[in-house]
Amino acid sequence: MTTLTANKDFLTVLRERRSIYGISNASPIPDAKLEQIVADIVRHMPSAYNSQSTRLVLLLSKHHKKFWEIVEEVMQAVMPAESFRSAQERLQGFRNGYGTVLFFEDQAVVEGFQQKFPRNQELFPVWSEQTNGMHQYAVWVALEAEGLGASLQHYNMVEERIKAEWGLPETWRMIAQMPFGSPTQDPRTKEVQPVEERMRVFR
Repeated sequence: MTTLTANKDFLTVLRERRSIYGISNASPIPDAKLEQIVADIVRHMPSAYNSQSTRLVLLLSKHHKKFWEIVEEVMQAVMPAESFRSAQERLQGFRNGYGTVLFFEDQAVVEGFQQKFPRNQELFPVWSEQTNGMHQYAVWVALEAEGLGASLQHYNMVEERIKAEWGLPETWRMIAQMPFGSPTQDPRTKEVQPVEERMRVFR
């Protein structure tokens, strides 16, 4: 995974990671390093039974822009005009970014493990979602560590168009998308519930 700087340890990056919606078409690191970060996360992220069912797609330059053009086309076809105008502005903000990471789960892998371990058949889809979430968060934190801003989106209605556009396997199920780029604005204020209500310690 990405190397944290001496004055920015892991917990600091966790605290600073936020949803950043104002992003530009710029990156403080080269594409090769972005690819390596994503590859390292795919290679080393844990999964139940070492199932390794998560699939990631890194879209840069024209491919990144094409993705958000497809999202806009699909949404325009199903939304009322007034609602779409508001959504269009949001989508343009994502398109202004530098790249997008797409997150999928390979259902062929999940179903294969369900057949191999029938006693846990009902749990493998749950574990699949959990490992995908770990991939999402790891990418998010790694991007933050490199000075990039990102947000997690769920425009999954474009799944079939995306698989056709980039020749992705039919067994891949779309889970989420993460547009990223150099931040152009501060994150929104975040309300945090008291830790005491969400955590227990027994000594």
